[in-house]
Amino acid sequence: MAKSIEQIVSELADRDAIRELPIKYCDCVWRNDVAGIVDLFANDGAFITKGRKREHRAEGRDALLKLYGGLTSGDITPRPYIHNHVVELKGGGQASGRCYVEIRDAKKNFQWGGSGFYQDEYVKLGDGWKFKSRTFQAAHMEQMPDRRP
Repeated sequence: MAKSIEQIVSELADRDAIRELPIKYCDCVWRNDVAGIVDLFANDGAFITKGRKREHRAEGRDALLKLYGGLTSGDITPRPYIHNHVVELKGGGQASGRCYVEIRDAKKNFQWGGSGFYQDEYVKLGDGWKFKSRTFQAAHMEQMPDRRP
């Protein structure tokens, strides 16, 4: 059965809102807006990093605030560039997506720092979409800092 105009419009609005999340995320990282980054996550949301045989997980608002509070204190000050965002709507206020990232280091005159991708799970809370989880998988990093936003 064909989708109604209302269903199509609703799906398009959901996709657009979800595609805004990684863009807002990068904007907040660039501006060192820690509260803004964490507000993009559900209260029980998680950020996971994978790479070089290790995994780190920050789960829940307090852990995310602590993680992102260290944005400028590590070996690298990341400036992410997001592209190629793919979104899959799952229904019931659930979706998943993947987007690719190149990272530049603001501490080193925006020298290339690495690349990878984010594997995201999204949840609709009220009228808005949030990250349920965001997993960064490094493809290649010039250096692997202790913290990776």
